[in-house]
Amino acid sequence: MTAPAISPEKIMHLTGGVQSVAVLGVAVEHEVFTRLERGAMTADELATAASIAPRGAKALLDGLTGLGLVTVAGGKYSNSAEASTFLVEGKPTALTGMVRVSVHHIAEWAKFPAAVKTGAPVTSQLLETKDLPFWHLLVPAIAPLQVPAAQAVVARLDIARRGPLSILDVGGGSGIYSAILLGANREAKSTQVDWPTVNAIAKAFVAKFGVAERFHTVDGDFHTADWGAGYDVAIFSNIAHQESPAQNVEAFCRFRAALHTGGTLVVSEFVVKDDRSGPPQALLFDSQMLLASKEGASWREADYRAWLAEAGFKQVSFEPTQGAATLIYASD
Repeated sequence: MTAPAISPEKIMHLTGGVQSVAVLGVAVEHEVFTRLERGAMTADELATAASIAPRGAKALLDGLTGLGLVTVAGGKYSNSAEASTFLVEGKPTALTGMVRVSVHHIAEWAKFPAAVKTGAPVTSQLLETKDLPFWHLLVPAIAPLQVPAAQAVVARLDIARRGPLSILDVGGGSGIYSAILLGANREAKSTQVDWPTVNAIAKAFVAKFGVAERFHTVDGDFHTADWGAGYDVAIFSNIAHQESPAQNVEAFCRFRAALHTGGTLVVSEFVVKDDRSGPPQALLFDSQMLLASKEGASWREADYRAWLAEAGFKQVSFEPTQGAATLIYASD
């Protein structure tokens, strides 16, 4: 029996990665998916509506069709189900912000060979930078990705029926975890520790959920800021990957001290298998940490178990989410 031929299709698809991001980014910039959501259009109709050249509209729609994001029938283009759900501006599930983040990073990835050679970041936009202007783009963009995980925390910890709760969110970004948890429990209060610029973004974001009066912020570097104490639930979402092992141990020790006896720490992260064989997105994310952080990485499950044990947490469990993140629950 003849072995199946090995196809170069996967390699060719990977070589076109930058092109795919560029096509998608331009489509978002010109609100192509938002326009198509109102009704199917020809290339000429889109060109007129978006104020772009007819030749440009045709090339853009061809690219989007090739990516499977639009369909064409009778010369008219429509959104795919994925585009309709995730690429239409204004929808709560919209990931258009993440598309803009990816476009923003294109130039930074050109520096990746130097980062691989030296083992150190070469970007000017390190994640450790105070009040990085990039936060204005990134912080709101990742919020929709965190909603399923935050909702999973609500269910797992029975937040809605816990009565008065005190919640700590360190490095909380947009405040999405506080918004979701406070929305589920009208007696809960939340404190977020983050940079002043990020907390300003969070206050405006959380206010949209009608829970602003129960959301408080502490401005500053979370490594040195006073977190307070007496919390029932603590959140550490999408921060451990930019920290060194020693920094994560220190943070987990501080969480342990900040929690009531019986309190729960929730860590949301890209966690790789102990043999580093998967999952794919968490493994790929490691390259981004090399590019943008001094000592960060996609850490293994074994790393988190060891760090949390060193901090005094005795019960640790790992649970997958609908997205790429894993939720880690740690308690007494």
